[in-house]
Amino acid sequence: MVYVISKSGNALMPTHPAKARKLLKQEKAVVKQVKPFTIQLMYNTTEYAQPITLGIDSGYLYIGFSATTAKKELISGEVHLLQGMKERLKERADYRRLKRGRLRYRKPRFDNRKASKQKGWLAPSIKHKLDTHTRFIETMKQILPITKIVIEVANFDIQKIKHPDIEGVEYQQGEQLGFWNVREYVLHRDNHTCQNLNCTNTSKSTILEVHHIVYTENGGTDAPSNLITLCSKCHTPANHKKGKFLYEWQKNKPKLNNFKDATFMTTIRWRLVNETGAECMYGYMTKNKRIAQELEKSHANDAFIIAGGTTQEKVKPIQYIQVRRNNRSLEKFYDAKMIDIRSGEKVSGQDLFCGRRTRNKTHNSENLHQYRGKKIQKGRRRIRRQRYAYQPHDLVKFEGEVVKVIGTMNKGKSVKLTNKKNPSPEKLIPYKFCKGLSVV
Repeated sequence: MVYVISKSGNALMPTHPAKARKLLKQEKAVVKQVKPFTIQLMYNTTEYAQPITLGIDSGYLYIGFSATTAKKELISGEVHLLQGMKERLKERADYRRLKRGRLRYRKPRFDNRKASKQKGWLAPSIKHKLDTHTRFIETMKQILPITKIVIEVANFDIQKIKHPDIEGVEYQQGEQLGFWNVREYVLHRDNHTCQNLNCTNTSKSTILEVHHIVYTENGGTDAPSNLITLCSKCHTPANHKKGKFLYEWQKNKPKLNNFKDATFMTTIRWRLVNETGAECMYGYMTKNKRIAQELEKSHANDAFIIAGGTTQEKVKPIQYIQVRRNNRSLEKFYDAKMIDIRSGEKVSGQDLFCGRRTRNKTHNSENLHQYRGKKIQKGRRRIRRQRYAYQPHDLVKFEGEVVKVIGTMNKGKSVKLTNKKNPSPEKLIPYKFCKGLSVV
């Protein structure tokens, strides 16, 4: 199926590939985009269109979509949304805080903020996903003459999900009632003892710390169910490394309930419906109709049901992926590499740290500097001074093969590819720059 745009830029009904091939050969049309394949007519024509319903299965990680007519499905697929927005915003705030702290005579600005947030304000990480939903719907409108939009919405009671019997004043009396903060609650819950069964700390005045079982960078939250008490001897940078017990806890511990999806949908459901002028449909209705039609659970199939799909001929789903348009991080730090004289293995400088953070308090932490052997690689900072032409996920032609770009190295002198080769940019031919919403 080939999607068609009129000479004036309006979306028309899709056409058969054979007819599109004929129009291109006669130079009556030009290729507008390759994925999904879309052409634009070079002559004036009528713009009659059948009624088309676009179904959207909105979500925190994925968007399912399907556009149908009364007889068949025209397009279907999923959008993999960009992740890590919260972590990148936190990293930027840390850099700014460090920079401003170095300005010795900087005028105080702690009282410059507005007294309250404007009406309708959303956190940047949430607004980014909301904007992606509306932007993707506009993308679909550019290739299909959509006449109706239906979006699945839902309102989740998180407390009810955790405790089905909760009611009345119990909503205000959570598990942390009576404690100053989450840390105090976690320490009390764990009896103020280290929860590592293999702990070797024999100090009488143990320093206790609270550890995230699933790291925050991997989606772990500050919920008490994701926190555990450890002593300062177990809670070290080395034990956070891949292969160490804290890293393995992320998989070996019981799966934690993550309500990010539910919270996101509760926050933006009506705003999304109002901004797009869509009709709404509830999740239980989608589930019942999908089971009745014996369709497997997927975002694309849910969107097909939301769009009113029943016996229409289905198409093969396509996959969109959301890619960062630009990496604004200009500086990166790479730790030094050295030999651990105890084992002869190559380790990072952080693995053999001096322990000053805890030794000054407990006086029993070992200074691991003494085990540092020959230094193989110095610690270094890398500052990017320009924006490189090729970014991750871009497609290039190299030696007659289309390969994906992993990144640019050596100050732009070489490009790392998925085929484990690092040619110079001059030897590459651009095939597709994947920015924003791109088809895989």
